Amino acid sequence: MKPLKIAVMGAGLIGRRHAERVISEPGTLLSAVIDPSPVGRDFAGNAGIQWYASFQDIGAEDRPDGVIVATPNQLHVENAMEVIAAGIPVLIEKPIADDVDAAAALVAAGERAGIPLLVGHHRRHNPMIQAAKQIVDGGRLGRIVTVHGTFWAAKPDNYFDIPWRREAGAGPIFVNLIHDVDLFRFLFGEVEAVHAMESHAVRQHAVEDTAVVSLRFANGVLATLTGSDAVAAPWSWEATTGENTAFPRYAGHCYQIGGTKGSLGIPDLTLWTATAKPDWLEPLAEERVAYEAADPLCRQLSHFCDVIRGQAAPLVSGREGFATLRVVEAIKRSARSGLIVHLSDAGASADPEKV
Repeated sequence: MKPLKIAVMGAGLIGRRHAERVISEPGTLLSAVIDPSPVGRDFAGNAGIQWYASFQDIGAEDRPDGVIVATPNQLHVENAMEVIAAGIPVLIEKPIADDVDAAAALVAAGERAGIPLLVGHHRRHNPMIQAAKQIVDGGRLGRIVTVHGTFWAAKPDNYFDIPWRREAGAGPIFVNLIHDVDLFRFLFGEVEAVHAMESHAVRQHAVEDTAVVSLRFANGVLATLTGSDAVAAPWSWEATTGENTAFPRYAGHCYQIGGTKGSLGIPDLTLWTATAKPDWLEPLAEERVAYEAADPLCRQLSHFCDVIRGQAAPLVSGREGFATLRVVEAIKRSARSGLIVHLSDAGASADPEKV
């Protein structure tokens, strides 16, 4: 098949990772880098790729088949709306927006136009997570009772030299824990209620540097998430999975899933099960579940191509990204108020059907 022309909007850390994969994927051609900054211009020049300061600068003859939006969180909706208006399928980095009303408007616009909208919760494409879902859904853990996730990492001071990373719409809840919330939704279903606390005591930025979150799922699962970008620690998705080789890799778990018959550690997929009736005085059987590793960003790109060609429906649709954002917005509301926030009440008016 003829390679699909993919443009990448935004040449920051994640935008460059997307661009590199588009270049390396046999079925895609990086047709343009769209970024008004000198960094974007230089990246395009060094890669020998056409550079545009804005999406509107692209002529009809250079129209891409798809666009990946990897701009700062606060620009996601504005940029994706441009692409949808042009009738081009779009893969937008997470979060879909930094506001649920704006996200609802974006999803509604895509659906009215009949344009595929995908959200970059790429971890769902990881074969390890696909294997974990099979274990959870297959009942090997029994009834899932509780889950814990950890994102502890130390972002260096120069990470915050980019202004948007210090402003509302950034912070580890929106930038990091949103991935964990999305995977928890994927594995365990919809969230019913959240209770959260946050602090910015370390850096005193407008956004938090630390958060603790409790979640109750509609099926009764209780989960906790703790996140901080001010802790020197090896316990995070980035540090334990080896997904991004820019990060040092350490042994250990970022998620622990507990059920009535057994428990599962992620990312190494160590499965602990009771050999007979569960009894804390009896030893558990230990098994390492095998899976075939693959780069989830590459798998996501391949999936995006299938969607563009009409061969697949989005795995993480605009509505899925919207649903995850509603949980994150409820977490932020709870952290501000100190109260439990029920998703049935949180942002109820922000419904794509009503926009």
